Amino acid sequence: MQIAPNTVVFISYELAFPDENGQPDVVEIVDENEPMVFIHGLSGLPESFEANLMGLKAGDEFNFNIAAEDAYGNIDPNAIVSLPKSIFEVEGQKADDVLKIGNYIPMTDDQGNRMQGLVVSIGDDHVMMDFNHPLAEKELIFTGKVIKLREATADELAHGHVHGEGGVHH
Repeated sequence: MQIAPNTVVFISYELAFPDENGQPDVVEIVDENEPMVFIHGLSGLPESFEANLMGLKAGDEFNFNIAAEDAYGNIDPNAIVSLPKSIFEVEGQKADDVLKIGNYIPMTDDQGNRMQGLVVSIGDDHVMMDFNHPLAEKELIFTGKVIKLREATADELAHGHVHGEGGVHH
């Protein structure tokens, strides 16, 4: 079996970014004991990531780079916004514990979409938040191995995610 759309894929990998000298700086390791599991074509991962895995078989190793524009794109200046500090208060209590520069805060926009915002700066009345993807403007370097593959079930395809081992239990 080879990786193709609607295949459940189990992989281990290392994710790195080029450092200032162009050398890989490993920022994430996913090992074989707790692999990343996804349905190829339904993962929500960059298309270029899935394209690089297409056709691989269990046991195959991979090593590829994805340019920033093919991964999570460039920084969108419109995704950096100033918000009133008062929206971070819960039941009248100040949000000083959460409002720390460098913290990611889960939020919801006015259409109900969930997102993560990075606290960039804190003023007296406003908080500057960055809603760009944390990997925006980063070249991604993946090295890893395909652990196993299987066909996605009809329920998994209908729900858009893996069930059972490595997936959602419901």
